[in-house]
Amino acid sequence: MDKQVVNKIVKETITNLHQKEILATPVEYQKEFCKISKTYNLSVNECEQFKQLVEKLSQKEQLEIESKNITTMDEMIPILLNRIATDNVDNLAQLFQESVTPSISIAIDEDLEKFSVKIGNSPALLFEDDIQKEMQEFINKRFEADRQVVKQKTSDVAKLLTLMGQCISDAIHSSGEGSQNVSDIKSQIESITINKNGLDELTNLQSKLIDAALSIENEMTNVGKQLNNGKSEVESLEQKIKQLEEELDKTKANAIKDHLTGVLTRKAYEDALKRIEGDFQRNDTQYAIVFFDLDHFKKINDSFGHKAGDIVLSTFAKILSKSTRELDIIGRYGGEEFVAIIHFNLKRELLKYLKRVKAIVTENKFVYKKDKIPVTFSAGVVIRNNHDTYDNAIQKADMLLYQAKADGRNKIILEDGTII
Repeated sequence: MDKQVVNKIVKETITNLHQKEILATPVEYQKEFCKISKTYNLSVNECEQFKQLVEKLSQKEQLEIESKNITTMDEMIPILLNRIATDNVDNLAQLFQESVTPSISIAIDEDLEKFSVKIGNSPALLFEDDIQKEMQEFINKRFEADRQVVKQKTSDVAKLLTLMGQCISDAIHSSGEGSQNVSDIKSQIESITINKNGLDELTNLQSKLIDAALSIENEMTNVGKQLNNGKSEVESLEQKIKQLEEELDKTKANAIKDHLTGVLTRKAYEDALKRIEGDFQRNDTQYAIVFFDLDHFKKINDSFGHKAGDIVLSTFAKILSKSTRELDIIGRYGGEEFVAIIHFNLKRELLKYLKRVKAIVTENKFVYKKDKIPVTFSAGVVIRNNHDTYDNAIQKADMLLYQAKADGRNKIILEDGTII
């Protein structure tokens, strides 16, 4: 490394910090030194190490580092501390295995068992792209397994209905033959000439008529038995249909609502968003995107236990649901993050909603057993109309949320600078 070049960079670094009136702390010195070294095309190990570490982070973490202009290891520490705890990853791995098990047909195939063992041994694998693709494939297989069971049960219904139709057809056919026999005998009676021999013919016809009546009675008795058997099968079918409807309702609810909080799953939220975006494109309706995140949620889990954390999540979701109108939507975005779509005409309507939610959460304590847990949240808010696409809008809301957390938490920041 050229000593003269290094001396120039050191001198220029100190001069720049002095001109900017920035105290030459180790962190500020390193930031300025790395910045100036680039202009001299000088490769410095410490600077390169930081760059290499950033490349290993998630895309979301990289965006946060870029938005906050973070350039040193020390500044990166708070972001790394926000990563999911090992205990939470273990729970996530277990929840995934339960979620991909077919809800109607409960069999787990060999591939799913092997995958479950793999993520059970190394839960952190859940965050790798290849593993997430496998997870999506298992989710698709889960819905296909449920669909096949529904198809089989529907086939059973069709078979039973066909059987009932055959019984009815047999009844009509049998009674038709008996009626024809009686009709033939009637014709023979009408053609008899009443004389000495006529009485003998009538006696013979009487015997035939009795035999025909007995035949009809036996046929109808058999048909009656078949219909009674069919009735029992219909009653059994009704029970199966009722059970199937309950299972289908449960499957549908599980696919739409988050099992813990009762709000929309992320997938269901994104599906509902398509309808809202379509209305926005056609009618230019105005709505806000609110990105919520509970403050210090890991600390709540560590201090009071994961069950307490679940109670906090479900209670917070109930507050959001009860405070939000039916035309708006609430979804669990992931972990302790929630997102809301709120329609409004005037800004004061939006502010009233945000203040009401914050007041309910911060002015009360969440109760778990005998513990009263204080809870706060941070949020970022953007107006959809101010952005070209929804993706740009939600990304801005996410950045405002992280700004609220960086500024001390327990804040709601709007993109126009308003802070609640």
